[in-house]
Amino acid sequence: MAEHDTGYKNLFSHPRMIQDLLIGFVPEPWVRELDFSTLERVSGSYVSDDLRSREDDVVWKVRWGPRWVYVYILLEFQSTVDPFMAVRILTYVGLLYQDLIRRGELGPEGKLPPVLPVVLYNGERRWSAAEAVEDLVEAVPEGLGRYRPRMRYLLIDEGRYGPEALSIERNLVAALFRLEQSRTPEDVRAVVEALLEWMGADEQRELRRAFAVWVRRVLLPARLPDTPMPETRDLLEVRDMLAERVKEWTEQWKREGIEAGRKEGLQQGLQQGLQQGLQEGRAELLLRILEKRFGEVPADLRDRVTGADLDTLAGWVERAFEAESLKDVFKGE
Repeated sequence: MAEHDTGYKNLFSHPRMIQDLLIGFVPEPWVRELDFSTLERVSGSYVSDDLRSREDDVVWKVRWGPRWVYVYILLEFQSTVDPFMAVRILTYVGLLYQDLIRRGELGPEGKLPPVLPVVLYNGERRWSAAEAVEDLVEAVPEGLGRYRPRMRYLLIDEGRYGPEALSIERNLVAALFRLEQSRTPEDVRAVVEALLEWMGADEQRELRRAFAVWVRRVLLPARLPDTPMPETRDLLEVRDMLAERVKEWTEQWKREGIEAGRKEGLQQGLQQGLQQGLQEGRAELLLRILEKRFGEVPADLRDRVTGADLDTLAGWVERAFEAESLKDVFKGE
């Protein structure tokens, strides 16, 4: 399992993280009725008929009035969007329900508890996949639609939250997202200072350590891939490490960013050059066809051809073979 995946699951094994996730990022009235003092981690191991297990899932339950609500959190760290995530969620929730049935953990009326499926996504591209499984099923004749499966997950796409949205006071999940979006060591240090203030109590020592491990093993290596990281066991040590090396790392961070930007710019330049070459080739082809069929091409039409995009040029080339005059080639354009 990747360090990033492990680090996130370690963080979300603490009830305070689940509480802040729900309070800060689930804007629904029923969340205010939850009794967060009852948060309890439950087994994340479900075995389907083909014996594939789900042992690494993060699953919590919390009291909602007289009932339990299961909060199913699927932590996704893919670099690409999964277009069929809704189907995966449908399967995972089904496995959770099968497990609850086997263990006899049903409500007073023998019914299954409600489940909130949450997908945390931190990829570069914005999430574009369907968030409901019914949106992935083809349109069906009238009457057949009622048999179409229905399941929706709650998407939390970290990249959609700007600085204002992440300025939630004392919310640890918002702080985590701010760390993800940090651009300089100073940004990281500012968030670490805030976390130390918020998590000063002795009973939060393990959570402070989880953040320290995540910063050292996940965040900083991603920003400074070739830099050895001193061992740290607490956020205090992380803060001191950042204070000692902030100038050095700021310069290195900047150099890494410039190099990444240079490579990205080179790639974009190659793509733009390819696009330009295709346009120039197609324009030259069209001008040759026009000259063979209709003689010399006026200067104003030449300018239109050389300035046109690929799709427009393709349409003109098709017309050029059948048109009876230059006017017919550019008709309606």
